[in-house]
Amino acid sequence: MKSILRITAAVALLIMPALADEHLVTQKDRTFSQTEISIKVGESIIFKNADTVTHNVFSVSPGMEFDIRRQAPGASSRVVFSKEGVAEVRCSIHPKMKLIVTVKK
Repeated sequence: MKSILRITAAVALLIMPALADEHLVTQKDRTFSQTEISIKVGESIIFKNADTVTHNVFSVSPGMEFDIRRQAPGASSRVVFSKEGVAEVRCSIHPKMKLIVTVKK
């Protein structure tokens, strides 16, 4: 019985990434890993600072506002997008950084 449970757990772990509703966007070399991303309502983006400098990821797009504040190198922050819309994501420290997040049903 224990071996069946272990096999079931192992299969579940293999399947999980395909079912995940999280998307990873990294910051490296003072840029986002993507310039555009499309996700579904209720999904989230993990913003990971893979850079050697601090970032401040935010959006002031109407209805899509968020601010993860200062994010040290190595830190990650999760943002859930709970409604349809387009968010322009920026870094207040590095103004050339830009990411467009399109959220659809």
